[in-house]
Amino acid sequence: MATKLPRALRPFRTAQYRILMGALVVSLLGAGTWIVALVFEVKALGGTPSDLSFVAALNALGLIAAVLVAGAIADRIPQKRILVAVETTKMLGFGTAAVLGLTGVVEVWHLAVISFVLGAVDGFFYPAYSALLPSILEPEDLLPANGIEGMLRPTIVSAAGPLLASAVIVLASPAMAFLLVAVLQLGAAGGLLALRTTPVRRDLTAVEDRHPITAVLLDIRDGVTYMVRTPWLLGTLLFASLWVLVVIGPLEVLLPFAVTEQTGGGAESYALVLAAYGVGGAVSALVVASFRLPRRYLTVMNLAWGLGTIPFVVMGFTDQLWLMMAAGLVIGVAFSWGQVIWGTLLQRRVPPEMLGRVSSLDFFVSLAFMPISMAIAGPVGELLGFGPTFLLAGLVPIVLAVVVLVVFRMGRDELAHPLDVSPAEAMAEDPPAGDRTEEPAGGAGG
Repeated sequence: MATKLPRALRPFRTAQYRILMGALVVSLLGAGTWIVALVFEVKALGGTPSDLSFVAALNALGLIAAVLVAGAIADRIPQKRILVAVETTKMLGFGTAAVLGLTGVVEVWHLAVISFVLGAVDGFFYPAYSALLPSILEPEDLLPANGIEGMLRPTIVSAAGPLLASAVIVLASPAMAFLLVAVLQLGAAGGLLALRTTPVRRDLTAVEDRHPITAVLLDIRDGVTYMVRTPWLLGTLLFASLWVLVVIGPLEVLLPFAVTEQTGGGAESYALVLAAYGVGGAVSALVVASFRLPRRYLTVMNLAWGLGTIPFVVMGFTDQLWLMMAAGLVIGVAFSWGQVIWGTLLQRRVPPEMLGRVSSLDFFVSLAFMPISMAIAGPVGELLGFGPTFLLAGLVPIVLAVVVLVVFRMGRDELAHPLDVSPAEAMAEDPPAGDRTEEPAGGAGG
């Protein structure tokens, strides 16, 4: 019976994966609700795009400040313990925001501090999650698993969560939505407690006599060395960092103002645009998960991220809600398409004992400019207007994608390291991951 499951659903054969996904669904629902509630709490306090930039920038800063240490810890401590601690701390953060809001004493700087803490906590989540997944699933189930996450994340964070938040805001207030998010995070933490604790996939006997701080610093150094000597990894992360600088600020900070001011709508209009983005991402992720990785996986991934931002141009100039929703749908398709490939690529080509650190470097390098993007998006939008700002966000990534594909010779690399084969076929062609050395920087496929 299990073998008759569609490829995209095969990870659900594993009980531990079903538990993990149940907790993830609840956590993502809370995250999606928080995003919209936070925006409209800031607006209710009389905040401007610059105020929202300040709050969002501190969230990104917290993430970047914590993620490198988080990656080293994810390769040393059972990931279940990290994930439970993450969800518990997030529950306390959301609960604090709810209490401040419901008592009427909340200010923008309160939300900024809470956002910084939540960002730092989120910095521990992805390295632990990424390192845990290959320890509970077979290699051939990793692409479908990333596709499932790629479906759930936009569907829940960008669709279900915002719609739930808008309903609570209309019926009550943003602060009441904060309280709901805190309850959801409590449920996520409780669900993760049911996971079996899996051992770390790394031999620590050679480093157990080092001082903990020294050991963590050396772990981070090893991760950076691996990144610099691995061209496909370094090139993609450099591209992602510039992509984030140009795109994320307008997406996270300016879009809610553009939707409400250009269309005349409110929280429900913004939620509909996010929902369209989420639906596009969900459909895209399911499609990618239903097939093998494309032969040209690096080319497809980077071009999806580069070309997929073109609809931002529409968002900057239209006053029609349906056009904004259509643009959001296309952006969601493209972003999720690349993201599912990327998550699987890390888990297939990075040695298991390095996966936590490389996942943290993924966040650190690719999001390095995120606080700057968040901080300048509001002032730039106010100075230039929504149209020119979204025009830049829509067109610059195309140039970046082409440049990185050429400079880092990704076409040669993907042909030299095919992933559209089964694990058994791959093992017949290549030595085990731990014995394999990637090409030095600048020599991919050369």
